Formats: sequence, structure tokens, C-alpha cells
Amino acid sequence: MLIRLLRTCLRPYRKPIALLVALQFLQTCASLYLPTLNADIIDNGVVKGDSGYILAFGALMIGISLVQVVCNIGAVYYGARTAAALGRDLRGAVFDRVQSFSAREVGGFGAPSLITRTTNDVQQVQMLALMTFTLMVSAPIMCVGGIVMALGLDVPLSGVLVGVVPVLAICVTLIVRRLRPLFRAMQERLDTVNRVLREQITGNRVIRAFVRDEYEQQRFRKANADLTEVALGSGNLLALMFPVVMTVVNVSSVAVVWFGAHRIESGGMQIGDLTAFLAYLMQIVMSVMMATFMFMMVPRAEVCAERIQEVLGTESSVVPPVAPVTELRRHGHLEVRGAGFRYPGAEEPVLRHIDLVARPGETTAVIGSTGSGKSTLLGLVPRLFDATEGEVLVDGVDVRTVDPEVLAKVVGLVPQKPYLFAGTVATNLRYGNPDATDEELWHALGVAQAGEFVSGLEGGLDAPVSQGGTNVSGGQRQRLAIARTLVQRPEIYLFDDSFSALDYATDAALRAELGRETAEATVVIVAQRVSTIRDADRIIVLDEGRVVGVGRHHELMADNETYREIVLSQLTEAEAA
Repeated sequence: MLIRLLRTCLRPYRKPIALLVALQFLQTCASLYLPTLNADIIDNGVVKGDSGYILAFGALMIGISLVQVVCNIGAVYYGARTAAALGRDLRGAVFDRVQSFSAREVGGFGAPSLITRTTNDVQQVQMLALMTFTLMVSAPIMCVGGIVMALGLDVPLSGVLVGVVPVLAICVTLIVRRLRPLFRAMQERLDTVNRVLREQITGNRVIRAFVRDEYEQQRFRKANADLTEVALGSGNLLALMFPVVMTVVNVSSVAVVWFGAHRIESGGMQIGDLTAFLAYLMQIVMSVMMATFMFMMVPRAEVCAERIQEVLGTESSVVPPVAPVTELRRHGHLEVRGAGFRYPGAEEPVLRHIDLVARPGETTAVIGSTGSGKSTLLGLVPRLFDATEGEVLVDGVDVRTVDPEVLAKVVGLVPQKPYLFAGTVATNLRYGNPDATDEELWHALGVAQAGEFVSGLEGGLDAPVSQGGTNVSGGQRQRLAIARTLVQRPEIYLFDDSFSALDYATDAALRAELGRETAEATVVIVAQRVSTIRDADRIIVLDEGRVVGVGRHHELMADNETYREIVLSQLTEAEAA
């Protein structure tokens, strides 16, 4: 999975990769040539007392060293740029894929896991690529070249290498095989820490209100301890690797000196050759250690690559149309024909055989008990979900065939949990219409009963809004979300329980203004509060995902027991009448 991901993402960077490989090859060849020159200086210069030979070959060594340094700098430069570009492309690809997900896919992965995959997982793959470009490319060249040069110096002494390299390979393989499952567990437990921390930050007010600080601290301590336990396990294995490698290196160095001394004594090799052989041994061992360092990173990067590929390989259940409809009549006529929705693997569908018609100039309300599928039904129109049966039509066209940008201009949704982005009041209101003027913003705020409190803020339209709108109250957040949709001026307005945080006076004033503002538009309201929807032109009653009643308030009170129970749970018989 890791190789496939890297091969796909690095394809556009073949030229810089080829250049850095060439630079790494040159600098490694220069490194391999230096010990041979040093041996010549010792045997033909130092031993014979030839100063001219020493100076000439010393100057040559300096020149080769400069070439090595320049090539190494160039290789690291291109390697760092390519690795950074890889990280940028992976983050962009994951972000784009997540943006295409419907609510179903986002819920399947979970926000904390998606954040970890976009940041930490991508960083691990990027770091592996950087280490590969700067270390791993030169490691096999240095290892093979060192062995060849060592054989050229003394074949019998090279027998030491026959024992050293396999031992190192076996030690590294045994440790790496145990590291991989630990790294997967580490990433999963990092997801858990992110989830717990996110919940505690987001739900801080609830925690304080119920005085559950100690309980939440215990939850975080447990998640943190689980992550620490796995991290210590992998850390212990990593800590074991270097002592094992260094032990093998030191033993082999002693063996080379021991047997080399006997070879020199017997006249089989010279002192300079022994010095060069030791240098080649160290280069071989260094290349193995670089490979070892890479092997330590590979298991974790492989796990991260699998997690990234899971996101990139997940197709959204809301698929963009192949030949999208780019124009609608823009009348705002909404029709739902036999629509149903079922989550994958669910025993029962959320919605079954829903029929609904909402016309311009009318207000259609949807009411039902909790879990009856009201919000899911509304989500089918802007394609937050796609109906698994039946169809949803806007101006006679199935929404699944409409260009997403066109559909977004026709349909305006105020969600059940309104979300405000970090910025200002103005930037949030212009989210659906970037070209809206200040006058249009103030008009929308006035209709949404938010003009008074916004004008009281320091800066007015330029007043800062924190992430999620946490610096304003729930009712103010709902009114700003309604104003944001009004600025968009769609033909179809969808209000998903968007008045629940408003007091009755503000609710009544807002609905009165809203009625005038949307007089020619199609309005669909989902609400729990009967007073919000009792004057609607048409009320749809849902129960367990089915339509069990359609009509006006007085008709349903007389004929529909489900609607009557909902109304009488909030109002008296006299108030309901």
C-alpha cells in the first residue's frame, strides 16, 4: 500500500527525483573513492616519506570532498522540496476527498480520525519520503560499492563481511516485524486521544454544568495512558535496535583489526589497505544503519499510508452527475416521490415511501416525534444524503442530475445545528453570496431579528466571530444562520428546526418578517414546536419514517391521532383550537 501510494503521488516529480538520485550517486561514489586515496597516501606517501605525493593526492582528496559536499547539498535540497510537495499533495487529496463525502461517510470515519489522517498520517509518509531521498537512496549504493572496494583491497579479509551483513539483516528484520502492529495500534490510540480531547473542548460547558471534570480527566488519562503504553512498547524495540547494530559493528571492527594485523604481518596486505578496509567496513555498516533507520520508519508509514488510502479509496454515496443539468427554471417547485433512505447494513430504513409537494408561495411544515426522519428528509433536497429509493425533484429535475453549484443557488438550508466560521459577522453572512452589499446584509439581519444585537457589537458587521460561533448565544447563532441563508436568496428555503433556541416573541416576529420576505419562495420548515408550524399551508406528519398525515392544522387535529398527541403534549385543548 505504501509503495503504491508513493508511486502514484510521486509520478509528477520524476525529473527532480532522477536529478537527486544522480547527485546521490555522485556523492556516494566520491565517498567510496576517498578511503582508496587515503590508503595510497599512507602506503606511497607517508611510509616512503614523499611529501609531494602527499600534497598532490591531498589536494585531489579536497577536490573530491568539495564535489561530495556540493552533490549532497543539491540532493538534500531536491529531496526536501519533493517530500514537502508530496505532503502538500496528499493533504490536498485527502481534503478534497473528505469535501466530497456525504454526512454518511464523514460519520463513518469520524472527525477526529479524519483530522489525524490529514495531519499526522500524512506527516509520517512525508517524513519517510524525505529520509528515503536523503539517506536511503545512497545506502544501497554505498553498501554494494563498499563491498566491491573492500574485495578489491583484500579478498580473504572480506570474509568478515559475509558474516556481518546477514547478522545485521536478521536482527533488523526480527525487530521490524514486531514494530508494525504496535505502530498501527499507536495511530488508532492517537485517534482516540483526539476524539476525547475534541469532545472535552467542544462540550466544555456541559462538563462544567454537570461538574464532571474529574470524570473527563479520568477519560483523558486513560486514553493518554493507552497511547503511552503502545509508544513505550515501540520505543523499547527501537531502543534495542541501535545497541544490537552497534554490537555487531564493534565485533566486526575488532575482527577486521585482528585478522588484518595477521595479514600485514604475513605481508598479505599493507597498512594503508587495512585503514581503507576499516573505512569501507564503517561505510558498509553506516549504510546498513541508515537502512535500519528507514526500516524503523517504514512500519509506521505503511500503517499511515493504509489509513490515507482508506480515505482516498472511499467513494462518496453522493456522486456528482456525469452530465449535469446546468439550468433550472428557477420556480422553486419541490417534489418528493416515493423517497426512502437506508443506512448501509441497517435493519430498518430511516425513511419509507415519502411523497411530498412544496410549491412557491406556500409554507410546508414537517413534524414528528424524535427519530422519525425529519432532518434526514430535509437533507435529501440539498443532497447531504441521496435517496436510496424514489427521487427528489426540483423544478421537475431529479436533484441527482443537477450541477451541485446550481442546486446550491436554488436551495438554501438552515441546519439544525447552525455553524459559524471563524471570521466576522460579514464574512459569515456572505458565505453563500460573496457579492452581497452591506445594505443587503443589514436587511437580512433585520428580517432575522438579528440587526439590533449585531449593531450593538463592537465593529458591527466587522465584529469577530469565533470558530463555531461560540462567542454568541445559541439564539443569536440561529438568527445569524437564518440571515446567512436570506442573503443567498434561494428559491427554496429549508429550515431544520431553526427556531428552537428563540423565545416565543422573537420567534413570532421572525416568522412574520420571514413570511413577507419569502412570499414568492418555497418554504419547508421542520420543527418540534407546534406554534411555529400551525399556520403552515400544509403540514406533513412523520412517524417512524412514514407519512401518516397531510393537511392543515385544524384538519389534522380532527383526523390524525399522531398529530393530535404531539399538539396536546405542548398545548391545551383550547390553545390548540
